[in-house]
Amino acid sequence: MDAADALLDALTPLGFRVRVTRQRWELITTAKHPVMAGREDFVRRALEAPDEVRQRRIDQQVLLFYKTEETKRWTCAVAKRLTQGAFLITAYPTDAIKEGIRIWPK
Repeated sequence: MDAADALLDALTPLGFRVRVTRQRWELITTAKHPVMAGREDFVRRALEAPDEVRQRRIDQQVLLFYKTEETKRWTCAVAKRLTQGAFLITAYPTDAIKEGIRIWPK
């Protein structure tokens, strides 16, 4: 990824980085979750200082990072961890933490 194209580069508490390109963020905020437009800082906080991280049961490389926004409201940043790094799949506000294996904090 070209540094000029990077919008976010967050170090997770699990010791790996999640990078988000401007193009990927545009796709998330236009096609998937328009409510996330302008909420890059919420996503960064979810990735860098989550309240908890869950691993998907069906794809163990997919991790969901949850950060409290307010009572019973979280930002969820969904990242896929690969051998050479990780990328943001999507991000959205939610009122429920999804099922999965809680991997952080233990």
